[in-house]
Amino acid sequence: MIGERWALLVVRDLLLGPKRFTDLLAGLPGASSDVVAQRLRDLCEAGVVRRRRLAPPANIWVYELTSWGADLEGVILGLAGWVHQSPRMRYDLPLSVDSAMLSLKMLFDHAAARDIRTTIALHLGDERFSVRVDDGNLTIARAEADNPDAILVTDPASLLSLMRARQSLDELVAVGHLQTSGDRLALEQFVQLFPVPDQSGAEA
Repeated sequence: MIGERWALLVVRDLLLGPKRFTDLLAGLPGASSDVVAQRLRDLCEAGVVRRRRLAPPANIWVYELTSWGADLEGVILGLAGWVHQSPRMRYDLPLSVDSAMLSLKMLFDHAAARDIRTTIALHLGDERFSVRVDDGNLTIARAEADNPDAILVTDPASLLSLMRARQSLDELVAVGHLQTSGDRLALEQFVQLFPVPDQSGAEA
């Protein structure tokens, strides 16, 4: 079931919250609407995904993971961690918003985040995320953050460049790839919590 083409990618794009069909389709370039619709039917029948209507004023139909479906997060993050250790990992390829946010979950250094409590509002294009660090734990929600300590406005590629320490906050701001507001120290501390794995030990 999960091995069917696009199935695991559909699950990946629902890990951070519900999505409309059109939003799911937009996040899966190369997948036809018929194939995505079939995968959603299969996953709904299997109990991995469910479809529901949001309450007014939204009043739209969305797809979301069931609690059992959400348990696949560990599988997906495990695959992400594995591929990040590849000596052939391409960091210059386009990255979807959901992939970027799940990369944060995979890279998060729990030990380094001990005693840190902060909330960052992350704006990636039209997408809004609340990223909360609470004493070694990380929570990411697809929503506008309430009273964030800082706001970071950027794109997935620049975000990953920042996490890899290829460019600093000041450099990305200077070239127009990033905007910040709020507690600068909280932001500088935040970006240190997602170290990219060392690839030097991996075999070619």
